[in-house]
Amino acid sequence: MPTAREITLAKRAHDTFLSNLIVNHILLFSGIATLGQSYFHLMGLVPVISVLIIAYTLLRAAKLQRTDSEFVFVHWQIAARWSRLLAMMLSLLAVISLSAWLAHTQLGLMREMSYALAAGLGLLPTLVSVLVLVVVESDALHHAKEGTYPKWARRRFLDEES
Repeated sequence: MPTAREITLAKRAHDTFLSNLIVNHILLFSGIATLGQSYFHLMGLVPVISVLIIAYTLLRAAKLQRTDSEFVFVHWQIAARWSRLLAMMLSLLAVISLSAWLAHTQLGLMREMSYALAAGLGLLPTLVSVLVLVVVESDALHHAKEGTYPKWARRRFLDEES
């Protein structure tokens, strides 16, 4: 059974990731979007903050050793796994948005069509993945609070059969 300190350290991984998803990607993004076009330049804050939090999570997870605390190690690895998925989705969004912009400026694609491509192929899948990750991370946070971890995490990160 993990100690209270280990539970706190394990919860920190999920709290950090959930803060990125909920506060940054949902609340900050929505808040800036509702302010109007004159504040759209502030949208750049969302990916910058997200990259910083993802980098922190990945570096912290890589720094932990299994021998430190198995419980804390597994929970940081879970958060790192979902952080890599979020990073992949954000990269996909950036590539699709850049492609849509290049298609508009270099190939003469209508502006509305480039917006539709960027939103439909980039923004929508990213937002859906953020919402799914909120649910998945909430479950992982619940496991951390209970002093357990999912069976799949035991197999994946500890090379154990259970």
